[in-house]
Amino acid sequence: MKLRIIVLLSFFMSNLSAQTQFTTVPQYPSQTDSIVITFDVTNATHSNKIAGYNGDVYAHTGVSLRYSDGSILIWQNVIGAWGNNSTQPRLVRIADNTYRITINNPRKFYNVNDPSVDIVQLCFVLRSSDGTKQTEDVFVPLYEPGITVVINSPDVRALYGDPLRSPYFTENYNPVLIRAKSAAIGAKAAMMKLLINSETVSVVYTDTLSYLFTPDKSSETNYIEIIAEDTTGISDTAEFVIVAVPQQVDEPLPGNFEHGINYNGNEVYLVLFAPYKKFVYLIGDFNDWKVNSEYLLKRYEAREDSVLYWIKLDNLQPGTEYAFQYLIDGKIRIPDPYSEKILDPWNDSYITSSVYPDLISYPYGKTENIVSVLSATRKEYVWKTTDFEKPPKENLVIYEMLVRDFVETHDFAALIDTIGYFKKLGVNAIELMPVMEFEGNSSWGYNPMMHFAVDKYYGPADKLKEFVDSCHSSGIAVILDIVLNHAYGLNPLVRMYWDTTQGRPASNNPWFNQTSPNQVFSWGYDFNHESNNTKYYVDRVTSYWLKEFKADGFRFDFSKGFTNTPGDGGSYDPSRIKILKRMADKLWETDPEAYVILEHFAPDTEEKELASYGMMLWGNLNYNYSEAAMGWNEEGKSDFGRISYKSRGFTTPALVGYMESHDEERLMYKNLTWGNSNGDYDVKELSTALDRIKLAAVFFITVPGPKMLWQFEELGYDYSIDYNGRLGEKPIRWDYYTLPEHSDRQKLFEFFSELINLKKTYGAFSTDNFVLNVSDPIKEITLVDSSMNVKIIGNFGVASGSAYPQFPNNGYWYEYFTGDSIKVDNGTTFIKLKAGEYKLYTSVRISTRKDSSSENGNNEIKENFYVYQNHPNPFSSVTLLEWELPQKSSVVIKLFNPLGEEISDLVNEIQEAGNHKYYLKANKFNLSSGIYFVNYNLNGFIKTQKIVLIK
Repeated sequence: MKLRIIVLLSFFMSNLSAQTQFTTVPQYPSQTDSIVITFDVTNATHSNKIAGYNGDVYAHTGVSLRYSDGSILIWQNVIGAWGNNSTQPRLVRIADNTYRITINNPRKFYNVNDPSVDIVQLCFVLRSSDGTKQTEDVFVPLYEPGITVVINSPDVRALYGDPLRSPYFTENYNPVLIRAKSAAIGAKAAMMKLLINSETVSVVYTDTLSYLFTPDKSSETNYIEIIAEDTTGISDTAEFVIVAVPQQVDEPLPGNFEHGINYNGNEVYLVLFAPYKKFVYLIGDFNDWKVNSEYLLKRYEAREDSVLYWIKLDNLQPGTEYAFQYLIDGKIRIPDPYSEKILDPWNDSYITSSVYPDLISYPYGKTENIVSVLSATRKEYVWKTTDFEKPPKENLVIYEMLVRDFVETHDFAALIDTIGYFKKLGVNAIELMPVMEFEGNSSWGYNPMMHFAVDKYYGPADKLKEFVDSCHSSGIAVILDIVLNHAYGLNPLVRMYWDTTQGRPASNNPWFNQTSPNQVFSWGYDFNHESNNTKYYVDRVTSYWLKEFKADGFRFDFSKGFTNTPGDGGSYDPSRIKILKRMADKLWETDPEAYVILEHFAPDTEEKELASYGMMLWGNLNYNYSEAAMGWNEEGKSDFGRISYKSRGFTTPALVGYMESHDEERLMYKNLTWGNSNGDYDVKELSTALDRIKLAAVFFITVPGPKMLWQFEELGYDYSIDYNGRLGEKPIRWDYYTLPEHSDRQKLFEFFSELINLKKTYGAFSTDNFVLNVSDPIKEITLVDSSMNVKIIGNFGVASGSAYPQFPNNGYWYEYFTGDSIKVDNGTTFIKLKAGEYKLYTSVRISTRKDSSSENGNNEIKENFYVYQNHPNPFSSVTLLEWELPQKSSVVIKLFNPLGEEISDLVNEIQEAGNHKYYLKANKFNLSSGIYFVNYNLNGFIKTQKIVLIK
């Protein structure tokens, strides 16, 4: 049947002036011809227009196939993958904005081997070699040999089997011009005939037919047939439907329903905010995706710019999911903007059942584009943890992660199994990069499509809730990275009001600016945050994730863009501050304790004002920490003093500082690639590079205020951010954590864990009385607190150095990692440091954290406190330590007196695996009563043991 081909052609010919234009040789190509296609991209309508580009242009190309049941699927048999220039055809540039490609025999070129399947059109997106510029989708129709009816008017597109799924609409029974042509391949047209509702109304004996049809008010639906016949009597028929839109019913909403999908017992109310639109039909599984006057939405118009279209559904089967769309003005098919679940015709087929079980199928052959899903009986998740208390903002240690690159299965189910890892590391918050439905499957998530739906590539929504629930039961907060600066082209709010001529949001779009006021940093389409409609939408988004998923807060992507002030966003902007304060106030109405974290990077004066209001700001110190870790200290490059919130004028610890984030290069990669060296000391050597990460971490995590780690930073992840392309998938190296050959990386993990535990346990690391002196290679941090003072010293050079650091008090100071002690007089003492060496001194002796057993069998101490009464002097021996060693282990033990002075090395040897007891040979010493400290270093894990001797 040929009618699908002809109506496709009419659609594309009628839109040539507003899109990429093309011509073909031959004029009416078939699916076995050699076809030369010439594209003129001058009027390409994609936002990242390719017009004016002079580099190589590649074709992302596939076909639309018609199957034996009449259904048509677009973008099938795609050649290669988007952005892969080695597999996708390159076009020939023949003039400015003009390109040419030759397709020899489309069936062979696109590998269409099933003879029962026909190619009805070729699909193209023309893109620049770097993928930054492109056209809209361009479709080139194909024809079958013989006579073919081509409809030029009206603009119909019967892609979906039954004409009632894609009729042409006329309002007020206005006349419709019907024009058609008979295209001939190896034939000659003889006659054309037009039938309306089975009655012949026009016959012509040429290859062109024209007729002005005025619909009869007695019938809303009119069936059109056009027959073309050649001189041999062979004919072709095209069919379509003209629907006269019935009179609009104006009626207020019967309840206090919000925009979107409203569940009301066994009823569902769908409410669409659509000012300036003429009519809206509901199409979906409940009416076989056919236009039906019973599913014309009612209208409630408060004023011209506040129009709601709504419908009640009450005959739905409990427990059944239904897919649906809104058909607006007979042309635009969109999902509900507030959908909590959608189906994607291009990407769902690549989501496995193990990631998303029982995912219903897309209604191929019945509609196109994204569709919504609703369920007649909404199942609520039962939360197990209902009393979670968020960690204090000033004490947050956040772990930022991209689910895709953290677990091999890229799903929440696997992520739940890693919570033990986070507990052992000690972080108290996890920040998920965007998990809301974005365009495509594999993505960072900053190309948002739907703000209320969980991206199915990561699994069902309930699994995300279970992850949050499990984190809460482990004392870990969950922060969602959310993108409300912009949306991309599949977002229904973008598509509802679109200027096809300019290739951008229309001037009457209620939510989006036509162009971003910030052209320096601009992605997708820019939300107009001064619009009341955008404010309503933003507040609905934040409230939804706080309530429905019990998220503990948000990291707002590119909050600097929440403004209509022209420029690059780098200046103090009162209007932006007002927008952000209003947004925060509104979400704090839902959860007064919710974290509000801004990726802002605006002037300190603006960030200080936002911090004082209760928000937190990202603090990027990647460059400075990287320079310090690599050992490059010239010209203050390694000065990371701005990790202190005080350096920015903040009066509260509201700076979320980080050495790495998803957007920054990895410190270990820089160490191994560009690390400095001096003689035998080489930062590029693996063990040294890892030690330099420890050095940086000591001067990072201990600084008061919230901190953030990027995934696997704690294991020295050393793949560049540009590996496989900046946004490309990265290797997931859990072997760094599990395999013995990576013991140095595992020690780094333990080191981070120790530092995080210090930060969360001791008030000194949250004090507001602290000073950083970090401009020179030998850097210092001083922390003063009523409970304990801390002095941190480190040599970021690549040669030995020395210093006379100022200590906040005299007396004994205890080095945390080794258990050594020093005595400070007159506020200072001489300290010599090897290259890369660090010291963390406390004014009160504290123990390193007991190591918990882990997957690879770390050492587990059986006893950790000993009291001996009435001991002889001298006495023979007392039990010092007892443990089990899973493997050959290095042990270093030292004894300190009550003043913290080292008495002697006791053990320094390699021990075989098995049960061990170590004894204090007390007869070697004249020990009096008191508290003694035994410091042991076992495979790099350090702990202090207390022994009380009583006569």
